[in-house]
Amino acid sequence: MSLGILLMGLFVGFLVGLTGVGGAALLTPFLILIGINPLLAVGTDFFYNSITKFFGSVQHFRQKTINFTLVKYLAIGSVPSAIVALMMLQMIGDTEYLQEVIIKHALGYVLIIVAVATIIKTLFGSTFKTSEYSLKPIKNKRTETIILGAVLGFIVGLTSVGSGSLFALAMILFYRLKTSELVGTDIAHAFILVTVSSFFHIGLGNVDFLLVANLLCGSIPGVLIGSTLSAKVPVKPLQTMIGVIILVSGLKLIN
Repeated sequence: MSLGILLMGLFVGFLVGLTGVGGAALLTPFLILIGINPLLAVGTDFFYNSITKFFGSVQHFRQKTINFTLVKYLAIGSVPSAIVALMMLQMIGDTEYLQEVIIKHALGYVLIIVAVATIIKTLFGSTFKTSEYSLKPIKNKRTETIILGAVLGFIVGLTSVGSGSLFALAMILFYRLKTSELVGTDIAHAFILVTVSSFFHIGLGNVDFLLVANLLCGSIPGVLIGSTLSAKVPVKPLQTMIGVIILVSGLKLIN
């Protein structure tokens, strides 16, 4: 057991429990910045996220706060697209190019997008006007939803980041969902996406199970502590601060 990894898991779990923001957007760049092989960091993060999203999905299933139609259409696009991104990484062949240029730079730019999306959603999410398009029934937006899933799924497959934040922002903008249903749908879809991706990474030997165990030992109590304190701490300033941390991480990776 590594004390440093345990503390990292504790810190990330605490922030996620406290604000609902973070997860892969914090964990993957942290792992890379401390020297973990980028491809191993991505694969490990997928597996770690699969476990954590599972418990969230079960809870929302019990609460009946999952829009299964939207989950289905997004997954039809996102899952194959994420697999394509993953296989592209595997086929490139040159390890140094793969690690330094593709993953680190792609991750850096995606983190910047996620950071901006997080800050916008935190500060201005309640002011978004309901668009005429968002009022259309989901079944009437089947093709657009699948395309949206494919585009965002490719980004997630390449970097392991965005399965929650990017899809959540898209749901706010393009679909009319209750807050609880938005969260439940986002987590359920993310569980499918990261689980399938993690299976591929396991098959390719890109998952460090000991690292996952260390992270979980830290993050589970961290989430519980953060969740307990969430009702007593102003969340918006913290979410904005996390957005800034993610932005700095992204800038550091591309420089």
